[in-house]
Amino acid sequence: MKKSYTKSSIVIVVVSCVLLFSMIPIRENVTEFHSAAEYNFYKTHAMVAGPIDSNIIFPTAGNCDGCHGYDPQMNGMVDSYGNDVNVHDDWRTSMMALSAKDPFWRAKVSHEVLINPANSLELQTKCTSCHAPQGHFTAILRGAEHYTIGEMLADTTAMDGVSCAACHIKSAENLGLEFSGEATHDTSRVIYGPYEMPFAPPMTDFVGFKPEFGEHINDAGICASCHTLLTNSVDLDGNLTGEKFVEQATYHEWINSAYDDDGSDPTTCQSCHMPQLQEEIVISANYIFLQGRFPYALHDLVGANTTMLQLMKENKEALDIDAQDEHFDETIAKTLVMLQQNSLTTNLEMADLDSDTAYFDLKITNKAGHKFPSGYPSRRAYVEFVVTTDLGDTLFQSGVMQPDYEVNGQTEETEPHFNMINSEDQVQIYELVLGDVNGDFTTVLERSHVGLKDNRLPPLGFSTSHGSYDTTLIIGNALTDSDFNYEDATEGSGSDIVHYHFPLEGYTGFVNVSAKVYYQALPPKWMNPMLAESTPEIDTFRTMYENADLSPVLISTETLDSIFVESVGTKNIVDANWLKVFPNPTSDGWVYISKPADVDIIVIKIYDFTGRLVKEVNNDFNQVKLPENGGLFLLEIETERGRVVRKVLRD
Repeated sequence: MKKSYTKSSIVIVVVSCVLLFSMIPIRENVTEFHSAAEYNFYKTHAMVAGPIDSNIIFPTAGNCDGCHGYDPQMNGMVDSYGNDVNVHDDWRTSMMALSAKDPFWRAKVSHEVLINPANSLELQTKCTSCHAPQGHFTAILRGAEHYTIGEMLADTTAMDGVSCAACHIKSAENLGLEFSGEATHDTSRVIYGPYEMPFAPPMTDFVGFKPEFGEHINDAGICASCHTLLTNSVDLDGNLTGEKFVEQATYHEWINSAYDDDGSDPTTCQSCHMPQLQEEIVISANYIFLQGRFPYALHDLVGANTTMLQLMKENKEALDIDAQDEHFDETIAKTLVMLQQNSLTTNLEMADLDSDTAYFDLKITNKAGHKFPSGYPSRRAYVEFVVTTDLGDTLFQSGVMQPDYEVNGQTEETEPHFNMINSEDQVQIYELVLGDVNGDFTTVLERSHVGLKDNRLPPLGFSTSHGSYDTTLIIGNALTDSDFNYEDATEGSGSDIVHYHFPLEGYTGFVNVSAKVYYQALPPKWMNPMLAESTPEIDTFRTMYENADLSPVLISTETLDSIFVESVGTKNIVDANWLKVFPNPTSDGWVYISKPADVDIIVIKIYDFTGRLVKEVNNDFNQVKLPENGGLFLLEIETERGRVVRKVLRD
């Protein structure tokens, strides 16, 4: 992968892992930077009296909290508005910080082991490589062949999840070239940060690691090792097939996008998930003389999974999570912003109207730098499309959520991708669907052998001819949908247009049209096969899951209100070849009506492309001017012989 390092590439803040309030070394004659007052303060907090043991490869986040956590003096990690933006507290309620304590992940690992017990050690070793990378890497480096959940639970470093050092001691070697949990870490006791000439004494003297400037810390390749995951496929008897399956490929989706195209200034993973403050921030507590660093990357590391964050907040004591509710609330709020402001845009238009059918187009455009949804394959987005009368009666609906949190109308297994939806038992669901060796739907990750469907919205610039397309396939009907990732016959739009056609069934009056896109992280269809089994981990998670708020997250809403459809009702519309409307299209807005002399015009109604009445003329004449704004208009011309409907375009 090419490397690009520029000012606009997001910076991963701060030399992570400095100074533990609970592990403060008390040493004599260390350096001129440590005052007597400083030592007196540390003596009241110290539990040990030396740097981290040299056998320990990864300091924990607790070792970093002393300098990169909350500053009681409100000098370090405070923005110009007085907001506390410290690294440790922002990180501590992220899905990365909680990766080893995630009860769904533990339950799913136990489910996979239950299905294929002979592969237990390999399964646990692969899963811990990303969810407990520090413990896993240390064990494998020292010669272990496997690293299990049991070993993780007894390992303080592993239970820190994807902690500070998991990213900040990654080596530039092989960056962006290692996947599926493989990663190269620098074991020479350095901590890489984004700033040149780091202030080294506190970290060197009190923690035992040397901070160094590492230009590669800005690279999206930091994320590659866990955010492209290939698994070994097995048959229904647990035997390896020799094939690999791409369970998730968020990093490669980013490579196959416009965001990585501009080598001089790519928009990296960190650009969205660690947004920058464009101001100087003092990056350490306790050192009043430090100058601010610029820019400063927030360590919220937000994604899209508000459901799991809320579930873990509600069960934090049972999960041994020591974060405060306020930290969870902040992370959840920022995750909602990510979903609702930075994921999608939508646009709803009325496309056409005829004697018995209304036609609406919903365009959905992906704003993310990867597919949406991305990551773990349970995650999906779906569209709810509802048309009601002005009295509130439902004329048509698709994709309505049921009380059991399942989407009405979907099939038991794979709901196909739709270009056009004209029946209430059809629903547009953007998702990856896994298939086993027989091509049957499965949620067992190790049995995943083929993709049955992948119509997740590609990012801008995504191409089926890109070198990484083999790991980022579009699968199923979306491949033949001319609107999917295409605009004006050009690939790479990152969008899809869903065409909704519904019958009016003689209705005359106003209608209200609503199109909503929802995100669902833990749909019952995905969860039920696992929850039907019993292991201690599954039983624990089941109780939490059943008591959680599983409501999908509303991402986007588009509405068209008070659209009048009487003009194309079934009453008294005639196919009148004796009436002509010209010119069509018209450049100046004037159109002329040619008719027999013995036919009188009673009224002319003009509707815009959304179906709204914009003009009405009640006199008998042979010309009319369209509204100044251009576009497609519908002329309803009522005559003594019946009503005539014509479409006219104003350039």
